[in-house]
Amino acid sequence: MNSAAENTRYRPVMTAAGLSPSHPVEVVDEYGLPRDVHVAGERPLTLYVDRREIVTLMTLGSAPELLVLGYIRNQGFLQSLNSIRSVQIDWETDSAAVRTRDGVEDWEEKLAHRTVTTGCGQGTVFGNLMEKLDEIRLPAVTLRQSEIYRTLQRVNEYNEVYRRAGAVHGCALCHGDEIEIFVEDVGRHNAADAISGHMWLEGLSGEGRIFYTTGRLTSEMVIKVALMGIPILVSRSGVTSQGMDLARRVGVTLIARAKGRHFLVYHGTENVLFDAIPEARPEMRKETPRRATADDAE
Repeated sequence: MNSAAENTRYRPVMTAAGLSPSHPVEVVDEYGLPRDVHVAGERPLTLYVDRREIVTLMTLGSAPELLVLGYIRNQGFLQSLNSIRSVQIDWETDSAAVRTRDGVEDWEEKLAHRTVTTGCGQGTVFGNLMEKLDEIRLPAVTLRQSEIYRTLQRVNEYNEVYRRAGAVHGCALCHGDEIEIFVEDVGRHNAADAISGHMWLEGLSGEGRIFYTTGRLTSEMVIKVALMGIPILVSRSGVTSQGMDLARRVGVTLIARAKGRHFLVYHGTENVLFDAIPEARPEMRKETPRRATADDAE
């Protein structure tokens, strides 16, 4: 995106109230000796939209404005960024105040159906988002095995809070060889929402992008990625049955247990081009994988 477009893009009035994601503490190890370590931060952040209390999120607080924007977007409360006047974070009251231009339509209907999900710290889904998924069918995107490996190598360099303190999940938005944004939070759903907020703020589409997460691929994660229009979802963790079912429904290529040179394709095998097969191949493999051919070269 060029600078002229960035200058003309609408942005709500926002604070810049990010907190330090980890804090030093003294502990005692198994030898009875003191050690200095870090623990991940965790703060409650209660979201108010036009003074109406919506939900309390538990978060690291490192990117609260993006988290709020992404949460509003992924819950379907507002469809346009222009509808938001301001996002104000106040850590003295642990609150996030969002002001809109014209209010939110059908508040009662949106808030009537509330589902507590399996997200770490428990995520919450309002409204009937499943109906929106009926309108989504993501286009098939070819993904090279070598690109998977490059993505895994790059995101491994970003897990700063996890390496220092543990107790967090990381999510990344990847495009080609570039990691556009990497977010860590106490729950993978929060990190996903922050990335969605970044995309909304910057006017980015999900076309041709990869979403990476350290957390398991539940139905909630697939829903969020589908709503962002991202066709490929990769995780170092596992997959739930509902996550698989929804991936098939909307056309998300689902890759999990991805670490080092290992990964498993749970949905969308036809979209994966096996161009970097490791030398040590499992003997249990019965079928010859799809390899790169001259026709696949661009």
